[in-house]
Amino acid sequence: MAAKNPFDSTALKSLESHGKTYNYYSLPSLNDSRVESLPYCIRVLLESAVRNCEVSPITKQDVETICNWRQAQSEQKEILFKPARVILQDFTGVPAVVDLAAMRDACKRLGGDPKKINPLVPVDLVIDHSVQVDKYGTPDSLETNLQLEMSRNKERFEFLKWGSKAFQNLTIVPPGAGIVHQVNLEYLSRCVFHEPKQNLLYFDSVVGTDSHTPMVNGLGIVAWGVGGIEAESVMLGQPISMVLPQVIGVEITGKFPKGSNSTDLVIAITAALRKKGVVEKFVEYFGDGISDLSVADRATISNMSPEHGCTISYFPIDDRTLDYLRLTGRTDEQVSYIEQYVKAQGLFYDKTRIPQYSDVIKIDLSTIIPCLAGPKRPHDYIPLTDVPKDFNACLRSTQPAGFKTFALPQSELDHSAEVTIQGQTYTIRHGSVVIAAITSCTNTSNPSVIMASALLARNANKLGLRVPGFVKTSLAPGSGVVTEYLRRSGLLKEMEALNFNVVGYGCTTCIGNSGPLIDELAEAIEKNNLVVAGVLSGNRNFEGRIHPHVKANYLASPPLVVAYALAGRIDINWETDPIGTNPHNNNSPVFLRDIWPSDLEVEQFVKENVLGSMFREVYSKVTEGTESWNQLTVSSSLDLYNWNEESTYIHSPPYFTTMERNVSSSISFSSLRCLLRLGDSITTDHISPASNISINSPAARYLLSRNVPRSEFNSYGARRGNDQVMCRGTFANIRLANELISPKIGPQTIFYPTETVLDVWDAAEKYLAAGTGLIILAGEQYGSGSSRDWAAKGVWMMGVKVVIAKSFERIHRSNLVQFGVVPLEFKKGEGMVAHKDYNMRKHKDVDVPNLYVIKLMQSMVSRGYVKEQFS
Repeated sequence: MAAKNPFDSTALKSLESHGKTYNYYSLPSLNDSRVESLPYCIRVLLESAVRNCEVSPITKQDVETICNWRQAQSEQKEILFKPARVILQDFTGVPAVVDLAAMRDACKRLGGDPKKINPLVPVDLVIDHSVQVDKYGTPDSLETNLQLEMSRNKERFEFLKWGSKAFQNLTIVPPGAGIVHQVNLEYLSRCVFHEPKQNLLYFDSVVGTDSHTPMVNGLGIVAWGVGGIEAESVMLGQPISMVLPQVIGVEITGKFPKGSNSTDLVIAITAALRKKGVVEKFVEYFGDGISDLSVADRATISNMSPEHGCTISYFPIDDRTLDYLRLTGRTDEQVSYIEQYVKAQGLFYDKTRIPQYSDVIKIDLSTIIPCLAGPKRPHDYIPLTDVPKDFNACLRSTQPAGFKTFALPQSELDHSAEVTIQGQTYTIRHGSVVIAAITSCTNTSNPSVIMASALLARNANKLGLRVPGFVKTSLAPGSGVVTEYLRRSGLLKEMEALNFNVVGYGCTTCIGNSGPLIDELAEAIEKNNLVVAGVLSGNRNFEGRIHPHVKANYLASPPLVVAYALAGRIDINWETDPIGTNPHNNNSPVFLRDIWPSDLEVEQFVKENVLGSMFREVYSKVTEGTESWNQLTVSSSLDLYNWNEESTYIHSPPYFTTMERNVSSSISFSSLRCLLRLGDSITTDHISPASNISINSPAARYLLSRNVPRSEFNSYGARRGNDQVMCRGTFANIRLANELISPKIGPQTIFYPTETVLDVWDAAEKYLAAGTGLIILAGEQYGSGSSRDWAAKGVWMMGVKVVIAKSFERIHRSNLVQFGVVPLEFKKGEGMVAHKDYNMRKHKDVDVPNLYVIKLMQSMVSRGYVKEQFS
């Protein structure tokens, strides 16, 4: 007999909208005085718990815990939560679908029906991370890059197309459609689901295998990034186990001053929240100022939740939300039931009723000024006026290489090089801008900053300004809508005149798909050890991520990206230094203030040119794909995938080959060797890079052994469907700083007991052959950055049993746990340095239970992941 929801008799209600009747589980009908004072985002969790109570592993105790949030949030109480859907991008989506296909094999081997392995919730996979900026600055850049994308990734795309036919509830958005988060914001998000079988309305909620999934928090949707392993469990109908979080309220007051924009705001918020400390917490925005923030502005803020350190950055639904839904093509019927449902639940934003928060900080919009973040981290805030001073301080610091230092020898500070590009000779110095990219979901979903950059380009063209030939420029919109409104406004041609041609609809530079620099330029940079700069309108600028030759990378608003491209250097003083000269006026100096568009003009262009019909037209064909996509053929076997052992893209992983019905519930380790000793802020880019595969790497040697020419290596991100490539790519980042080989920088370590310096994979392979388990030691914020399950899978395949760090990023820690790698934390105030008797260069074997006094996640012990001796 099917389980019955205990709230059916009291909370299951109906409402009228647009002439139709809908059912829903009513929060006010709980008649619980605690509910009204809960943060809006916590009430979304509560609705899910009420709706799924006793018809899933969720119980009435989960409902009570959420209602009692005020007390439970300070007691680390756990709840279960069932998201409504899952979203994937192709870099993380391919390995997820590979895992599902491998599960079907295991299911058959164990005597089950493989067809039972299917997503039980809607899953959308947007192919957006594979496009690379090979061609730029020309009218055919878009078509050339799309063709190269299809050519390089044919095997991957055929596999994904097979998956869309083989698995239920899996929808693929083909390449060339846009960036996953902008497509999610403008098209896929429901705000409120309508389930036709039960005629039931409920809140949209989503987890995604990209850490920037919270972007739709700006639309009033509870969403966050998870690892691929956790996403797969949600696909298969399992709830997420989570600690009920604290919620930090951010009160927004005031209005933007002239010349500031949402990018400046999000960079300032990132710095403020990092300083506050919001890791593993929810953030919710309120106050008079949020009414002046468009949904696009809010989404810009929410997008950078991972950089803030929080799980979500939530904006409640209000009238501006409904206006945005109408603009982007949601039907009148949808908007009507969304409005009626949210108001019936008491979740329509009311500025007069402020929920209780764990703590509150204030952001005054009137204090926001133009700024950048960098040169190596998104939370290193720099006022625009201080950039020259900050860069030179970083350049000339005598401290070891760090987040604000480059550790250049004093003798190299004045290095420069001359390069000739298309017949013109340029002098390249420290601080020369060689990449200027309007990229990423963070900003291209916001018409105001895109229009501002195009108006700046128009003004620059009028005054005869040109971008130097050594600057690699690109415009990678998050959806085709951007191109449509730029074309309608007449400003697309202004961008193209400065070589900001559309290069693709995908993530591009922000993920590291910036493509190659001109050979002569790359050679000059490397030969002279030049610290050159990249400026991008993205969300990530970690060392080694954007391009291996570009050491200094800065996040900036789109108009500033165009400005720095024109200047050709990062150390320009915008107040005193001209950006160029006007050939039409006796080469008179032109300053940034001369070409910066007014806020009024930007607003007018947005109002006149961003039309609802554009969204409806673009998204009416978003799943159709290009001719090349539609020509892809797939296997006729839809129950089981026909693995090709010769493929270097798609390979059956080893995780399920030895799986049995009964799984051991405890693990114990002894005699471990240290593989790496790492510092603070080791990101998933360090652990499992997505960038191009270096010719000197273990992965390259493997591909060459399989007769793959260097020209077809592609990137690590594109090869995440092949475990043999990815395990060799673990810790392959060329900027990895391993203290075992200090002061040398690079993806190597010391193999014991011979004390031979080897590539990290080569050392791990020797340890695997000897049956020796491994341990990694690290500092603060280990595993920050993108939500890459391969950052856990890779270390598991290397034989790493334990990672001990001062602190972990939430998603990566979860990935490690779910893959059987134990994440442990040093006692507060202690770490590797505190243990003088532990000499990493000459250590002997280590038994983990006897190593330091350590803190283990309580949930790991309670669920039997590890023996009690670890606690």
